[in-house]
Amino acid sequence: MELGAWVALATVFALGAVSPGPSLAVVIRNTVTGGRSQGIATGLGHGLGFGIYAFLAAAGIATALSTNMHVEQALKWGGAILLLWLGTSFLRHALAENDNILDSEKKYASSDKVGFFQGFSIALLNPKIMAWMLALYAPFIEAELQMKTLIGMGLLGMTIDGAWYVTVAMTLATGERVERLKSNAHLIDGAMGVLMFLFAYILVSGF
Repeated sequence: MELGAWVALATVFALGAVSPGPSLAVVIRNTVTGGRSQGIATGLGHGLGFGIYAFLAAAGIATALSTNMHVEQALKWGGAILLLWLGTSFLRHALAENDNILDSEKKYASSDKVGFFQGFSIALLNPKIMAWMLALYAPFIEAELQMKTLIGMGLLGMTIDGAWYVTVAMTLATGERVERLKSNAHLIDGAMGVLMFLFAYILVSGF
């Protein structure tokens, strides 16, 4: 592809990354309750999931999958179940008593893997990402693209998406900002839990 096409594609990826949705909500929530490390892990996981989609869409595999109703339905319901699970988990956190700050910090310190898994899953089980890519990828897909170009598209998507969410996590965790937010962690957990249920409804209903 020409340099101009790469710049345009990078712009498309950036616009997609900064758009609000369940991914941003989860990154914010994990940063506030789990700290910078868990927020960054969530962003990296999401970037990896997004990068996989970017590669599949460029290779035309996503197009083939989108024509299969069973695959589309599996992604939709898988994504809805994940959002409901996250919502339930966040609400349980919001309702739990914060008995011991040290125990809480230890639990969050070991939850980077959980954050990475949540970020990766919410990207990979989101059929709206696939639909969005199929709609916006069309101008950039050429016949007989070389494998290195397809891989480059996937890596570009992964880098831009992951960098955005890592930046969000690091910005929130800068200075005393995250400590102030942590004092309201239960309220944030509750709000994010409700948002997860709302996003699940939107995903299933197609609203």
